[in-house]
Amino acid sequence: MVNLSVLDLANIGEGFTQADALANALDLARHAEAAGYTRYWLAEHHNLSGIASAATAVCICHVAGGTNTIRVGSGGIMLPNHSPMVIAEQFGTLATLFPGRIDLGLGRAPGTDQRTWQALRRGPESSERFPQDVVELRALLGPPQENQWLHAIPGENTNIPLYILGSSLFGAQLAAMLGLPYAFASHFAPQALLQAVEIYRERFEPSDQLAEPYVMVGCNAIVAETEAEAKRLFTSPQQNSTRMLRGTRGKLPKPIDDIEDFWSPQEKVQASSMLACSFYGTPESIPEKLAPLIDATGADELVVAAAIWDHEARVRSFELLADAMGQPTPMRRVG
Repeated sequence: MVNLSVLDLANIGEGFTQADALANALDLARHAEAAGYTRYWLAEHHNLSGIASAATAVCICHVAGGTNTIRVGSGGIMLPNHSPMVIAEQFGTLATLFPGRIDLGLGRAPGTDQRTWQALRRGPESSERFPQDVVELRALLGPPQENQWLHAIPGENTNIPLYILGSSLFGAQLAAMLGLPYAFASHFAPQALLQAVEIYRERFEPSDQLAEPYVMVGCNAIVAETEAEAKRLFTSPQQNSTRMLRGTRGKLPKPIDDIEDFWSPQEKVQASSMLACSFYGTPESIPEKLAPLIDATGADELVVAAAIWDHEARVRSFELLADAMGQPTPMRRVG
């Protein structure tokens, strides 16, 4: 059985506020915990009117403080936007507050545009240092070494598990070299998925954190009581992707009855390519629809995004998915 986890961007829906999005994130995390999901990750994005998780570490604290057992972390922190020291201190504090529950997923992309990157006081050269910064961050979170002069307090010796996120072969090679789990962002950039997973497994070198490769595959999955309703709910991420192509991003749109009235034929091709690892259906049909992705990648874990405008429908979708995929609830978990 493949593990299931949640990827949340704390979407702000049309007609809703930033406060609504953050309250909904906590509520969804509580339901995900009860439904048996392995972890709940929040993603770092900046200068986007439809996403409320920019201050990712703060959002993680909000969610972890309102839940009890589910792992909570970043999917991910865009490390080029930060110094390793600051992230070690932030996540070290989280790990001290919530022992054994914090994950640190790391990405190389800025998660924003060029001008916003400048506003963050970072530049393109930051991405070039990503491998070195990951190594430095891991050292800061590990046990102190003789003659070490720089210490993350809190952070040192918390040994927070690290995860490499990516949508290219670069991240696969780095994760393999460092012996870290690899999460592929196929929920929005699936083109290199199979090649990246193959390279990761072929080149994996065991580490203190991980003895064998661990593959996490991102996907969009929406489940409803009927195929028609699931299809309708899926029009929100379809509109979102189309708006991104148009350069008119905004808040998460309401679902519409017919997506063909919204996008052009060319936009349909481009948006559908971005959403190739997306699935919608009923509890009866969704396992069969997800099976080819799981089989092709040998995924150890699916990290599921679901940009559903209506919060109750989103919660219900994750509950139905967990039940359909046979996720053990906390009371049924072994160990």
